[in-house]
Amino acid sequence: MSAVLTTAPSPGTMKISDLQTGFRILSRLPLADSHQAQVEINQFLDSLLKAPPPSDVYLQLLEQTRISLCFIEEQLSREYTSKALPLCEREETAFQQVVATWLKASRAYAHCAQLHAGDVGGSEADRVALILHRCIYYTGMAITEHHRARRQLPHGMWLNLHGFYATAEEWGVATLAVPDSLDPLGRSTHCTAAFAGQLLTELAGPYSLSVEQLGVVRRWATNWAPLLSVHSVLPGEALPPTVVDLMKDAGLGPASQFVQTENIRRIDSARLALQINQTIKQLQQKIPPSQLGLGEDYTASQCQRLLRRLARPWSLLRAGRKFRRHLSAGNAKVCAGFAGMHYFISGTEFRQPESARLYSREEFDRLFTFRHGLDPTQRLEVRQTELGFAVDDWEVLDQSANGFRLVRSTNGRRLAPEQLLSICPQDSDVHLLAQVVWLMQEQGGSLMAGISALPGKPQAVAARPLAREPGQAELYSRAFILPAVAAIATEQSLIIPRGWFYAGRLLEVYLDQMIRVRLDRLVGSGEDFDRVTFSVA
Repeated sequence: MSAVLTTAPSPGTMKISDLQTGFRILSRLPLADSHQAQVEINQFLDSLLKAPPPSDVYLQLLEQTRISLCFIEEQLSREYTSKALPLCEREETAFQQVVATWLKASRAYAHCAQLHAGDVGGSEADRVALILHRCIYYTGMAITEHHRARRQLPHGMWLNLHGFYATAEEWGVATLAVPDSLDPLGRSTHCTAAFAGQLLTELAGPYSLSVEQLGVVRRWATNWAPLLSVHSVLPGEALPPTVVDLMKDAGLGPASQFVQTENIRRIDSARLALQINQTIKQLQQKIPPSQLGLGEDYTASQCQRLLRRLARPWSLLRAGRKFRRHLSAGNAKVCAGFAGMHYFISGTEFRQPESARLYSREEFDRLFTFRHGLDPTQRLEVRQTELGFAVDDWEVLDQSANGFRLVRSTNGRRLAPEQLLSICPQDSDVHLLAQVVWLMQEQGGSLMAGISALPGKPQAVAARPLAREPGQAELYSRAFILPAVAAIATEQSLIIPRGWFYAGRLLEVYLDQMIRVRLDRLVGSGEDFDRVTFSVA
């Protein structure tokens, strides 16, 4: 087998020589206490690696761990998924433990195969196919945990996955059906499907997906991976735009990067592209997502949006950029949190308005159009320090008309996916509003982020929901107004705290004086904000 053990197992505390002993240990796992269960299932795997039982017993015990192992790791992963980066010590420890356990399970299956090497034929082929599928699956789960924690993959992770798949090809078992106890419908699977499913997940841009979206994408990728086929490339054969090199530590990539074709595989995605198009049409015909095998956790409109996002990459078509990127240099100042952003955008401290009167629509339009703010070049450093408002310096790697790719190698505030930020580019003194589109922590600890600027120069305002009864008015909160931008056909909008919006809700918004507005439509949202259109009430 091409994939071999490279790490010695840690000492075990028990010897497992027969099925009855192993089953008894597994039946006593404290699944209600995920931390203790994690310790005990690792001790179980360590014992198998240190003092392996007969290979048939070994494989049956590993198969018996699957459901419990996946349940335990899923429970522990909740400690670091959907968390701001960088992770705190407790979250980081949980992440490292989960990844190590997935890789240990993969090593255990590879170890089991080494103990029972022989000719591939008949039932032996079934056994090898099963073992290699599990090696691919568990290595893929280690990759998935990096996606869920938004961590850069360590060196060699993709090479390990490719090695297991290449071995399945070499022994002629890549498409041999194997049972899958984790499949809710009891369907069988094979090595190529497990390999292709991981490639599809990578193509979906996992660092830009929410944890919920990533879960849906992984499920769809698993269900539809059998529609893909993987083929060797013949000498002199024209390459498609996107291929995978089994000797490269990466997933699918542009064919232009590769010269040697011996280890290149091309992916036929024609059936998957047809499936996606048919599914979108069926959703438009009001067929429920559950009847289409899409699950019950997303509405039809959410499924359509996600499928349209996946259609081009999963059809292996290169997505064109709306705005061209160009290399940049210098630092940008980034601030997170409504309080700090409001301070830097307004140039002054936030105070509760002392008085207010209603504006007419005409007065509001005139006020917003001709309002003059404070000098944006005024120095705020002394007062911002007193108030505890901090900006972090990020290096700008490249930028486009509507976004930036940034990296921060020093300590700073934790960031969450889809969070609202303000950014002051290196060539400006004005803070703009932006949203985190994707986020990844590199192996060395640096944070890399892609952020999308919200259109227009923001204006800091105060806002509060209209009191339902006299004398029960709430305090004003920080909010922002973004102007209409005719060039890209965007309407004037209001940025408010997450959870405030419902259509028709009345707010009081304070500029120099108070206006009353009605919320119309939600046009965007994120970790801590909603962006809505509005009209003067």
